[in-house]
Amino acid sequence: MSTENDPANTTQDTPPPAEGSSATQPAIVPRGIRVVRLRLKGVDRDYEVDLRDADANLRSLSVIAGAFSTGKSSVLEFVAYCLGGKDHPQHPEILRKVRSALLEVQLNGQPHVIERAVGEPSVAAFVRIGRLGAIETPPLDKKMIKPAGAPDSLSSFLLSYCGLEGVELREAPTQAESGTDPLSIRDLLWLSYMPNERLDDKHLLFESSPMKRLKLGQVVDVVFGVHDDKAVELGRRIRELETRLAKARADYATTQTFLDEQEFGTRIEVELVRSDAQRAAEHAARALDDLDSQIRATSTFAVDLRARHKDASRQAQQAATLVRDRETQVRRLVPLRAQYAADITKLTMLAEARMLFDPLQVKVCPACLTTLCDAPHIADGHCTLCSSGVTVHAVQTSKASTSVNGTAPSTDGLETEAKFDVSSELRATKARLAEITTFVEELESDLGRLRVEAEQANHVEAGLAREVDAATNDAVSPYLSQRDDLMRQQQAAAASVDRAKTAIRMLDSLDRRGATVTRLEANVAALRAEMNEAAIQPDRNDVIHRISERYVAILTSWRYPKLDQAFIDGRLVPHMRGMSYTNASSGGRTLISLAWVLAIFQIAWETGSAHPGFLMIDSPQKNLGQGGDRDAEFADSIAVTDFYQHLHTWLAGPGHGAQIIVVDNAPPTTADADIVVRYSRREDQPPYGLIDDEVS
Repeated sequence: MSTENDPANTTQDTPPPAEGSSATQPAIVPRGIRVVRLRLKGVDRDYEVDLRDADANLRSLSVIAGAFSTGKSSVLEFVAYCLGGKDHPQHPEILRKVRSALLEVQLNGQPHVIERAVGEPSVAAFVRIGRLGAIETPPLDKKMIKPAGAPDSLSSFLLSYCGLEGVELREAPTQAESGTDPLSIRDLLWLSYMPNERLDDKHLLFESSPMKRLKLGQVVDVVFGVHDDKAVELGRRIRELETRLAKARADYATTQTFLDEQEFGTRIEVELVRSDAQRAAEHAARALDDLDSQIRATSTFAVDLRARHKDASRQAQQAATLVRDRETQVRRLVPLRAQYAADITKLTMLAEARMLFDPLQVKVCPACLTTLCDAPHIADGHCTLCSSGVTVHAVQTSKASTSVNGTAPSTDGLETEAKFDVSSELRATKARLAEITTFVEELESDLGRLRVEAEQANHVEAGLAREVDAATNDAVSPYLSQRDDLMRQQQAAAASVDRAKTAIRMLDSLDRRGATVTRLEANVAALRAEMNEAAIQPDRNDVIHRISERYVAILTSWRYPKLDQAFIDGRLVPHMRGMSYTNASSGGRTLISLAWVLAIFQIAWETGSAHPGFLMIDSPQKNLGQGGDRDAEFADSIAVTDFYQHLHTWLAGPGHGAQIIVVDNAPPTTADADIVVRYSRREDQPPYGLIDDEVS
């Protein structure tokens, strides 16, 4: 689609620089999206890649150089992630060190910052107007990642600056009743980001995924405005954007009404109120400091009294501590003393019970009740009571029973009764009870004395406190009312500052809504102008022909060997020597892929089409540089400098205002002025890599 009448895509008339230079063009107002800075916020520190020159102007060509495995490709992956990509780099050092990624971009020349979380699922991005490092930042605007077609999504927000907001792609382009999917910023990145793995792959156009292959062709058609049913699509987009515009205007009017009711005033008035309140708060703080100094100077004569009061207070605290310690010990020992007394009672009763109740010993004849002279026992295998013979088993049983009953066999083989004696345990328990009782009595006696001392110490401390108050009252009293007035002034100033900050946040919210209204109005106007010109929309075959010619011209400037029958067909498939690019060698596929994406990018830029305006390329020397994987067919004919010379020439001429970012292991010396950072992978030559403190 043509965007020549789109206000968001206009540029200032600025003469191009000298040919062969990629110097920054500060006067141009870039259309679309430009990448300015990437900042990774870490746990302990931040890591940053700045694409501006020494004068803080954005470079047209930026080269990120250095050894492999240093994080060069991760820079481009983080840029794509902040622009709505699905995943961020998953390297261990990144997951350990980084918590969020912030990308400063220019959207139609206006600086914005996009922030996304790292290390956890990110379902939303946060966008604000301004630059990285700004002291005062406006509130963040939350943009959802999915669904991509939602009005409040990050994709819709970014696509609006490319003139592609609200575009729907048919799932089956040949069927009129086909369902549609919204165009996503991820789809558009297929034409703005060429990752390493796609350069020499045989799936440049996603041939292995038919749906992505179909969608890529639709994306190219939409960017150049040559898709079918363009007028119907434009009408639908205009109606959808008008609905969003009406809602945005209503939100703006509601916010404006609320601010008018609060009577905050204009932004200038609020800023003046905040400045005055901040100055008043600072003045009150300084006055309080001066007053405190005067109070301290006036009351220096009471230093000795304060020291004495401090000593008395410390002594009172120590006395109170001793009282608490003794009381705690008494509380713990009294129950223990009672327990020992109970044990003595039990042992005494046990001893008396032994004397009162005989433990089943036979002392009386069971027949005549005559008292026996000797206790019955077993002698020579017979019972002395009944004269019956006793077997060995019966003897053992009798012995066991006698043992259980407290008796033991005599030295001559007879069982005798053992004595049950608890007197030793009773004596030990009484001794312990006496010790505890004595200690408790000593504690209680000491406790009374300590309580008296604590009370006296508290009395002395209170008396010294009154002396200090009496001595300093006359000197300090004149300042107290003045200090209270200053405190009230400081609190009032702080309240005014808070109210002004709240008003500024509300005004920022109003400005954001106003910017949304302005953006939607510009997009609707551009779409209406485009609809008026739909009758003379460019022919698709003509666009493909121009892209094909540029593809051949680029390969010619790179001195591609045996260049013959090179073209791009109607399905966007690049050909070389009359065959599909998939038949070329690995080095040939690298150059063909580079020429293909550069041809689309350059023609889109030169025709004012709806391309974001930037292109990221990862490892253009893949299979072409030094090393064992170099393609022998291109060893003598391909000069890497030709690639950079082509970029310099185009950016200084027809590509003036566009942006190209290249990641390269070893760029030629002709690109030294374009290198923004070079990673060494050596500790003695910083920076080591993107995460430059991970050097192990």
